Amino acid sequence: MLYEEAMEYLQNLTKFGMNFGLVRISELLRRLGEPHRKINVIHVGGTNGKGSTTAILASVLQSSGYRVGTFTSPHLHSYTERFRINNAEIDPNQVAKLITYLRPHIETMVQDGFEHPTEFEVSTALAFCYFAEEAVDYLVLEVGLGGAIDSTNVVHPLLSVITNVTMDHMDYLGGTVSDIARVKAGIIKPGVPVVTASDNPEVLAIIQEICREKGCTLIQVGRDVTWEYGEHSLRGQYFDYQGLKWHFMELWLPLLGQHQVVNASTALAALELLAGLGVHIEESALRDGLSKTVWPARLELLGGKPPVLIDGAHNYEGARSLRLALDTYFPEREIVMILGMLGDKERARVVAELAPRARKVIITKPNSPRAGDWQQLAAQAREYISDVDVVESIADAVLSGMKQAGVDDLVCITGSLYMVAEAREVVRGLFNKK
Repeated sequence: MLYEEAMEYLQNLTKFGMNFGLVRISELLRRLGEPHRKINVIHVGGTNGKGSTTAILASVLQSSGYRVGTFTSPHLHSYTERFRINNAEIDPNQVAKLITYLRPHIETMVQDGFEHPTEFEVSTALAFCYFAEEAVDYLVLEVGLGGAIDSTNVVHPLLSVITNVTMDHMDYLGGTVSDIARVKAGIIKPGVPVVTASDNPEVLAIIQEICREKGCTLIQVGRDVTWEYGEHSLRGQYFDYQGLKWHFMELWLPLLGQHQVVNASTALAALELLAGLGVHIEESALRDGLSKTVWPARLELLGGKPPVLIDGAHNYEGARSLRLALDTYFPEREIVMILGMLGDKERARVVAELAPRARKVIITKPNSPRAGDWQQLAAQAREYISDVDVVESIADAVLSGMKQAGVDDLVCITGSLYMVAEAREVVRGLFNKK
């Protein structure tokens, strides 16, 4: 099987939709020899910040001399981004080889009367097979969606991280923050330490209750470990960390936004717990790992005139973080904002947060069946700003925004990660031509 054929096979699996539950993935992994039980896992869930926290954890562990796998989703430009070892993507030929290996097991499983695994379940199984075969020292495993019945939740990890819990994916996870918190807290396992950066009292009460019931140590970022913001620039920021035992001054993080300091502190709290389990982490390696962290399309500044800021702020909390970053890093610049969101998001709240900060808004349409009524999104933006255009093609929206922005302005591209990824490719192509 070629890589293109493997991608076609996986694409065909999307017809099975988002069918949650652990029966199919558990059965598939049983037939594969339970590769997930051969890996040391750090399980990372939450609403926002999962990917950044995963990237920081992996970078520090790599700088400490370990062979570190990461499984994240969705990808920006290539499916291979989801599976990395020491930040190197899986070889496409390896994907094809693993799909060839998985496929007959899936077919016999279905013949035996089980439901067909979903695309994400097959991807999860592929990840476990790959990282077990490659004998990684640690796998930093990002939850796909939710927690309790997400296919990654078959693992018994060294520790669990819940970055935060806010309103998102309500159609799947529940209509209240308490409902969502219980789903997210489903990754908590008996006796396994937990780190959370949630500061919502309602959410914390649920996480604390479940930790008590399951005999888990709970570390709360903001209570048990704290941070202080330091100097910042368009290259990144310094911060101080006061942990359980660790105390570090002037740590450098090349990620923008105050929320990234919270994510970094969450990762450091998790690393402290890992150190208590025997993982060797020197201060020099910690500083090196933080300084080398990369997580694209999250407050990512691409050079040029005008400069372009790309951020996958796909929900209200993400929009709040983006608005704070715009006010912090670009207080004097006028902003041309390109926005495209899925229909199942809190679009009115996102627009209310972001549109007033822009001189001009260009609404575009994510390439997704979940795009919803994007003309309505434009109408919502016009409640705050009169200069709103609607450009269906993402590439055309980017070109229009770049053309209408002055050299001293800022073009801000935000919304759905799928839209942002496509726009990012367009921008990089434009800058590479210059």
